[in-house]
Amino acid sequence: MTHHGNTAHTDSSLVTISERAFGTTKSGQKVSEYILSNRGGISVSILTWGGVVRSIVVPDTQGMSADVVLGFDSLEPYEERHPYFGTITGRYANRIANGSFTLDGITYALAKNNGPNHLHGGIYGFDRVVWKAETSSVPNSATLTLSYVSADGEEGYPGEVSTRVTYTLSSDNSLAVEYTATSTKATPINLTNHSYFNLAGHNSGNVLGHSLTIDADRYVPVDETSIPLGPLAPLNNTPFDFRTPQAIGARISQVGIGYDHTYVLSTAPRSLHRAAQASDPVSGRYLEVLTTEPGVQLYTGNYLDGSVKGKGGATYLKHAGFCLETQHFPDSPNQPTYPTTILRPGETYHSKTVMKFGATTPTK
Repeated sequence: MTHHGNTAHTDSSLVTISERAFGTTKSGQKVSEYILSNRGGISVSILTWGGVVRSIVVPDTQGMSADVVLGFDSLEPYEERHPYFGTITGRYANRIANGSFTLDGITYALAKNNGPNHLHGGIYGFDRVVWKAETSSVPNSATLTLSYVSADGEEGYPGEVSTRVTYTLSSDNSLAVEYTATSTKATPINLTNHSYFNLAGHNSGNVLGHSLTIDADRYVPVDETSIPLGPLAPLNNTPFDFRTPQAIGARISQVGIGYDHTYVLSTAPRSLHRAAQASDPVSGRYLEVLTTEPGVQLYTGNYLDGSVKGKGGATYLKHAGFCLETQHFPDSPNQPTYPTTILRPGETYHSKTVMKFGATTPTK
């Protein structure tokens, strides 16, 4: 069943979804915020602007709740340039070298909005548009479905692309994000959510003490502009190895300004498999990420410098949050050995990521 603007209640589990106005864009479009809440104390807020996950409230081992994602209190800073806090990134998450790719003999020029390269879909990517919203609920879960039609030629990409992103909060404290897309012409597509997590609370300083495990045995080495060098590299004896739980900050000084690398997940893509798990030893909160994608980008907020004021006036400094962006590999349109990111007419792009939240008693 579909609800518009009203709270939907499910009798058995009371996973609820409600809507409130969140402001008006500079161009006059109204933006809504949808709040999905369950009985386990998990509450997720999502904007129609950029599909932004604005907050995720999670209780700790003592039942104390905190908002564990970085973001803003109002629409205005989201409309300004910001570090993609919580956004849907597309058409192409991550970088495309030199803002250019050749497909079926035609070369396409894209914006160079990250040094010499194209990043996260360009100047006005999926993070900077108002998405159409629908809500629905069944026992044990509530769903927000966002849809957007990207015009042929938008940001230089070929094909009219129709995209749907569904966010489903369940009574088991999981947030599933499912992406589908179709296109009228062959086009690259690579979608992800760009939430910055701090499981101690968004305003709790850096995440260097968080424990992290990534189920990968290889990673994508990159040049100084974060473009892949090509061959995938083993993690053995490198500071990139998170196959066993490691503090995020334990070896971060060995990788320059911090992690901003794609991990090649060990399990074959297409089936939902665990990609990573992170936990905060103080609050006991944890996040487990499962995905159908072949890779996950670990980013440790290396460029946060305190210039952006967050929720409640919080100052987000370097390493104030970490991202686990499930996706295909960067620059795949220019890397023939990587899994393809080309969507062709008649095909449907499909990707699913599940984030499970909880808290365990910290070990003494």
